[in-house]
Amino acid sequence: MSARRSLPWLALPPVNPGDAGPLPEGRGDGTRHPQRRDFLKLLGTGGLLVAASAVGVRRLEASSGGFTVDHADDRAEPWEPHAYVRLDEDGTVTIICHRSEMGQGIRTTMPMIIADEMEADWSKCRVVQADGDEPKYGSQNTDGSTSIRDFLAKYREAGATVRALLEDAAAAEWGVPAAQVRARNGDVVHVTSGRTKAFGALVATARTVAMPSASRVRIKSPAERRWQGKRMPSIDLVPMTTGTAVYGADVSLPGMKVAVIARPPVWGGTVATVDDALARTVPGVERIVRIPASPMPGGYLPLGGVAVIAANTWAAMKGRDALRITWNDGPNASYNSTAYKATLQQAVRQPGAAGRTSGDVGRGLASAARRVSAEYYMPHLAHAQMEPLAAVARVANGKAEVWAPTQSPMDARKTIAQYLQLDVANVTVHVTLLGGGFGRKSKPDFVCEAAYLSREVGAPVRVQWTREDDLRHSYLHSPAAHRLEAGLDANGTVVAWRHRSAYPAIGATFAPNVAGAEPDELTNGASDLPFDIPNLQVEICPAVAHTRIGWFRSVNAIHHGFAIGSFVDELARAAGKDPAQFLLSLIGLDRRVDLSAAGLVKPASNYGANWTDHPLDSARARRVVELAIDKSGWRGPALPRGKGRGIAVHRSFLSYVAVVVEVEVLPDGTVLVPRATVAVDAGFVANPDRARAQMEGAVIMAMSNVLASEVTFANGRVVQSNFRDYGVARMRAAPRMVDVHLVDSEALPGGIGEPGVPPACGAIANAIFAATGIRVRELPVARQLAGWSTRREVGDAPGD
Repeated sequence: MSARRSLPWLALPPVNPGDAGPLPEGRGDGTRHPQRRDFLKLLGTGGLLVAASAVGVRRLEASSGGFTVDHADDRAEPWEPHAYVRLDEDGTVTIICHRSEMGQGIRTTMPMIIADEMEADWSKCRVVQADGDEPKYGSQNTDGSTSIRDFLAKYREAGATVRALLEDAAAAEWGVPAAQVRARNGDVVHVTSGRTKAFGALVATARTVAMPSASRVRIKSPAERRWQGKRMPSIDLVPMTTGTAVYGADVSLPGMKVAVIARPPVWGGTVATVDDALARTVPGVERIVRIPASPMPGGYLPLGGVAVIAANTWAAMKGRDALRITWNDGPNASYNSTAYKATLQQAVRQPGAAGRTSGDVGRGLASAARRVSAEYYMPHLAHAQMEPLAAVARVANGKAEVWAPTQSPMDARKTIAQYLQLDVANVTVHVTLLGGGFGRKSKPDFVCEAAYLSREVGAPVRVQWTREDDLRHSYLHSPAAHRLEAGLDANGTVVAWRHRSAYPAIGATFAPNVAGAEPDELTNGASDLPFDIPNLQVEICPAVAHTRIGWFRSVNAIHHGFAIGSFVDELARAAGKDPAQFLLSLIGLDRRVDLSAAGLVKPASNYGANWTDHPLDSARARRVVELAIDKSGWRGPALPRGKGRGIAVHRSFLSYVAVVVEVEVLPDGTVLVPRATVAVDAGFVANPDRARAQMEGAVIMAMSNVLASEVTFANGRVVQSNFRDYGVARMRAAPRMVDVHLVDSEALPGGIGEPGVPPACGAIANAIFAATGIRVRELPVARQLAGWSTRREVGDAPGD
C-alpha cells in the first residue's frame, strides 16, 4: 500500500470550557507556544487535520485561501456503535485508542485494524486518545507487550461489528437481503445493482437496526485485509517530527503553577528539618509545600519531600536548589551496591526454591563427562526515557482532573483517588503522548504529586521531574546474580542443567516482608527454555529489596537472556563446537510442550496466557535461529581479531527471537556494532514497520545495558546523576544496519516491544568474546575492555 498524504491527527480532551485545546499561548515559564493560526499554517500544507474544542472534534480542511472550519455545533451526536468507534453523518470515523502511545505505534496499529475490518476510508478516520476508563475500554495498562496480543481479536470484532451494522442499515433502506450488500472503503454497495451509499448517509438508519448476530460479524480473511500486516505510515509522524506533538510537559492551564520537588535520597527516608528562607527569596517562587511520606513500602504513592511552587520551571528549580534539608534516612541508609552484589552472588551458591524441575539434575551432573559452571551479574538499570516525568493536575470542589504521559491511566485514577481520598468517579485522567516509558510511566507516583499539590495550593500545578530526579528517585530495574551449571556427555551434548537466580522482587515495592521473587516468575525467560535437556532444574534464591524496584522493558528476561545466552556460548566453546550449530542441537527435535504439565511450579505463569494456546514450541525457536544464521552471514569468512559475531535466542512474552550481532572492539575498548540481524516469530504481526522499529530499538537498548548502563548505591543513595555518569549507547556505537526478519504467520500474536532485548544482550556479550577472547560475565562491560588489545587472549576458562 502506498503512503497516503492525509494522516489522521491527535485530538486531546479540552483543558477548560471554551478553550480551543491544551496549548494556550504560553505555559507560565516564559516559553511561547505557536499561535493556533501559525500552527495550522505550519502543518496545513494540504490534507486533513483535527483539533480538539469545547464542542468536540472539528474538521479543518485546507483550501486555497487558508483554513475553513466546519463547526460541529449543529451536527447530530455521533453514532457510537462500539466503545472504540464513533461515526458522524458527514462520514468522519472517530476511533478511540485506549492504549498509550510511547513510540511503539499503537495509535496507528489499533485504529488501522478496526478501520480495515470496518472497510472505512482511512482518509476520513480520526484517532482520539481515551481517558482512563477500563470498565468501558478494557485494560489500558500499556505494559508487557500486550496491546495487540490481548486485543487483536477484540479490535477485529469491533470493526467487523460496525461493518455489519452499516451493511444491515443499507439493506434495510434498499429493501434487499443483507447478503447482497458489501461495505467497501467508506461506502456500502448493493452488489446486484451497483447502488452505493456512504457510511455517513447510513448513520440515521444504523442507529435503529439491531446488533448483528454472531454469524453476521465476519472477520476478514488474510486475502481481504487492506492494512493489517502491511506497511502503514504512523499517524503521529508529522507532529512528532515538527515539534507539535503534545507530551506531558506541553500541557498548560490558565493560572498554572510549576512544582519541583526535593525527595528523600534514600528509599523510606523522611524530612527531618527544612530551612526554606533562601528558597523564598528566589524571584518567582510562591510557596513551599511539604509532601508527607507514604507508608513503606509505598507502592505507587509519592515518596514525600518538599515542593517548591513557582510561576515557572526555572524559578522552581532554583528555589529547590536553595532549600536546606536534613533527612532521616530510614532503614535503607546502609545500602551499598558492592556489598549487595556479594550478597546476591552468595545466594546463588546455595539451593533455592525450584521453579521448574525435569529429570534428576543432581544425578545428571554427577554422571556427566564434563561439568561447566559460570556466574553472571547485571546491575540496577534506569529507564532513562527521553522525556523526564511530568504531570499537570487541577483539583477543585472534590474533583481531580489530570493530564499525564501515563502507561496506565486507570491505575493513575485509582491511586489519585486513594491518595486524596476521593471517589474514583471524581477523578479524570487524560493521556498525553509519552516520550518513552519502558515501564516507568505505568507507576503514577508523579501524577499523584501533581494532584496533591494542586489541591494544596488551590490552582492547577505541573510537577516537573529533572533528569537527576529520574535517575535518583525512580523504580529501578533489579540487579541480578546467576549461577549456571551444566553437564556434557562425551559427545559434548548437554545432559544436565541447573540455573539459580537471585534478584529483588518487584512485589517488594508494593508489599512488606518480600524476601525475593516467586518461583513462577522464572518463566520470564528462565523456566521456559526452548532447549531439549533431560535433567533440568531452575531455582530462585532470596534477595531483599533496598530501593524501589519496578518493571523495565523485558523485565527479568533481560538478565535471564544475558546469562543464558552467554552460558550457551560458553558450553559451545567447551564442547569445541560452532556456537550456532551447538544452539540448534540444544533446541533439539520439534515439539510442543505444555510446561504447566512438565515440571513447572504451579501456578505456572505464561505471560498472562494459557499454555494450550501458547505452548513451548521448539520448532519456532529453531526457525528463528536458522533464519538469523542464514541472513547474517554467520557461515561467512572468519573475522580478524578485534571483530566477532555472537548469537543467542530467547523465548519471552510469547515470542521467539534470535539475534546475531557483529561487533568491532577498538583498541581503547570502545565497542561498535556494524551489523545486527534479528529473526522474529511473534505470530501474526499487525504492523510490520513498527515491529521492525521495535527490534532496532531493542538492539540499541541492549547495547546500553551491556556496554554502559549501571546504577550504583552508596549510603543508600544513587551515585549517578545524569547521562554524564549513567551511560547509554551513543550515536557512534549504534549499528550501521539492523536487519530484521519477521516470520510470516497467522498464529496468535505474541509480544513485540520487549522480546528483542534479552537475546540481543547475550549476542552482544558473545560477539565481544569472539572479538577479544574476553568473556563477559559482569555488566556493564566497558571497564573490562580497557587496553584489551595489548593483552594476550584470555579465553573462556570455564569451571569444571
